[in-house]
Amino acid sequence: MGFQRPKVRVRSILIASGVAVAVLAASAWALAAVVPRDSARSAGAVQAAPSATTPQADPPRAVPSRASRGGTRSPSPSPSVTATSKATPKPKAKKKKKPAYRVTRSGSCEASYYWQGQMTASGERFDPSELTAAHKTLPMGSKVRVTNKNNGRSVIVRINDRGPYAGGRCLDLSRAAMKKVGGTGAGVIPVRYQVLKRT
Repeated sequence: MGFQRPKVRVRSILIASGVAVAVLAASAWALAAVVPRDSARSAGAVQAAPSATTPQADPPRAVPSRASRGGTRSPSPSPSVTATSKATPKPKAKKKKKPAYRVTRSGSCEASYYWQGQMTASGERFDPSELTAAHKTLPMGSKVRVTNKNNGRSVIVRINDRGPYAGGRCLDLSRAAMKKVGGTGAGVIPVRYQVLKRT
């Protein structure tokens, strides 16, 4: 009777262990059956999907595309001529024609110059920076071409005063006019004059 008790205990432990293992197996099977297959798939898809920061590999191409270096590129299209790109010729600005004159009278004499601010015989104030001159008899406003015989330089002046009254001189030029013909250093120069009339 003493030897039968340990056998009974061992047998009871084995039976209890078997029952526990069976219960655990049944619980695991029931849990697996409860979880839906779609969620398992979505979980697997999340694990298998590449991260957003990882670039996907470009699959190999059997034929090179146009953008690839090895391909033959199509010729570039010829630039189309648009209305804005057409070169429209700008109208040429008309050059102002110099007034044509004809010579009505000419001669030679000596010319001097003056620069003092004073009233002229025409009634306007004398301006030494303007191209004017004094003559004894020519009408006011007459145009006269004066040429320095020493260097060939010439200037056209407007008569607005009377004079000069020194002997041998027929014209008294403004300082600007004498400078144009290069005679300010000499004071008095030999000139050829031509009285002009507009054609």
